[in-house]
Amino acid sequence: MSATDPGSLVRVGVLGAGAWARHAHLPGYARDARCEVVAIADPQLDLARSAGTDFDIPTVTDNHVDLVNRDDIDIIDVCTPSATHFDLAWAALEAGKHVLCEKPVAYDFRETVRASELAESKGLKTKLGFTFRYSPAMRYMKNLIDEGFVGTPFIFNGYEQNSQWLDPQTPLRQVDPDADQSIIQVSSLEGYGAPIIDLGHWFVGSGFAEVVGTMRNFVPERMVRQTGRMMRMNIDDGDIFLGEYENGAIGSIQSSFVTVGNYPGLEARVYGSEGALICRLVEEFGVCETLKAAKPDEVEFRDVEVPERFYPLPGELAHALLREPGLQLHQRDSLRRRHERRQLPGRRPGAGNHQCRGAVVSGTPLGESPPAGLTDFVQRCLPSTTSSTTTTGGDP
Repeated sequence: MSATDPGSLVRVGVLGAGAWARHAHLPGYARDARCEVVAIADPQLDLARSAGTDFDIPTVTDNHVDLVNRDDIDIIDVCTPSATHFDLAWAALEAGKHVLCEKPVAYDFRETVRASELAESKGLKTKLGFTFRYSPAMRYMKNLIDEGFVGTPFIFNGYEQNSQWLDPQTPLRQVDPDADQSIIQVSSLEGYGAPIIDLGHWFVGSGFAEVVGTMRNFVPERMVRQTGRMMRMNIDDGDIFLGEYENGAIGSIQSSFVTVGNYPGLEARVYGSEGALICRLVEEFGVCETLKAAKPDEVEFRDVEVPERFYPLPGELAHALLREPGLQLHQRDSLRRRHERRQLPGRRPGAGNHQCRGAVVSGTPLGESPPAGLTDFVQRCLPSTTSSTTTTGGDP
């Protein structure tokens, strides 16, 4: 990932060379002209070397301490197993680096708050990988809420369907096989509930003040990837919570490993004083996202077309616009139309409004445009960006 003007780039150090780094983070950085991955670390050195070769990363190591303390790195990207997130993120913040971290930051929310406070005290920027915010339909839903479509938000319903672990033989990952099985361990709520909780905070414009709920273990014996055998795993494979937001709105959250349906399948509903919106990110029959709306005088929900500007840009146009980060959405649309008239390479003809979620969420190429969530954080960390922001959510 060479660069002609290193002083204008965000320099990235990646911790972890596993599947999520290779399939999402590293391809995203490779397609963003404003950043350069200068080093990658993984305790399995062969993984780091392989990633370094495939993504042209000059330095590979199995020592995260050396990487974190380098002077030529601006951002540390933590995409390692969940149990390691806090220690690695904390080390990066102590070393004065901005941090992009996969969820969860920590298993104890007080540690997350502590890391946030450290970042704020040092003027550092942080972000969590809540990628579902960057689905085109979710982005447009947020835009409509901000423009007043629903009025004052009253109720948020968040639902996550996920049947990939309904079969106990499906290897369970990101769990501690040595945990005390007399105590239920958080799994579904952390792995798939966190994004829908984040969407609720984002749409309602407030965090939870109080919650009450239950976690249930429906499938007690499971195959565990780490051990390769069936084990008693007292995890939450089903959750339901009710809560009251700090601004007076109320909400419900459901997450699960055992609800039949395509996955990861999120549904977010916001009901307000002036209208309602429902967004589904569930791939069904070739359509992977839908947005519906209703008003008090039109109570039957109708399909809402997501404007083209909320979708990833074609490759050549994306790189051109990345060099002009101050462009407004209407200017982007104008340049997009000019680009299409010129018929430059990188455009997928006929790409419809419901075909792009994977590109935004997982980093899968769609005209080689960088994933929106990663692009957002890179922009915030450019050397010319002087303001500092720390957040425990997806955005400031």
